[in-house]
Amino acid sequence: MNNDTVNFLDLTAVERKQLRAAKIRVKEIHHHSVGDLESILQVSKIRAMELFALSEFQSIPSIGIRFAYDLISMGYYSLEHLKGEDGAKLTDRFELQTGAWIDPCVEDQFRLVVHYALDPNSRKNWWDFTAERKRFRAASGYPADRPGKPWFELPQYSRQR
Repeated sequence: MNNDTVNFLDLTAVERKQLRAAKIRVKEIHHHSVGDLESILQVSKIRAMELFALSEFQSIPSIGIRFAYDLISMGYYSLEHLKGEDGAKLTDRFELQTGAWIDPCVEDQFRLVVHYALDPNSRKNWWDFTAERKRFRAASGYPADRPGKPWFELPQYSRQR
């Protein structure tokens, strides 16, 4: 495995070894049930759920590990859990959770994962939802309780500048 593949899921050395022994490719983890992952990897249910979610969310074109972790932080562990959600409402909720407004492309990613939950065979990317987001926000705006601080002022981002 190369370093890019390892970072795809933030696997431990033991988890990588267990996957290899079971002949499971990293990018195919989400093709196995959470219960099977628990047993194969000898991990807790929550860790198996996290690995399943990271794998499934990153199977969507243009979705990376950071956004996959964002979805998990909101309590989503599969595309099935995102069926019937609304990308704009998820964005509003995420902004309140983080205490800052986010980059607009993140809303496009929320719209994308909701779309994939309903159409898993789609080939769309997050930027295919930009025009839809712009139309929606031009017509509806943002909630009155939207945080005033931008995402790039959050501690985890200010260290990167």
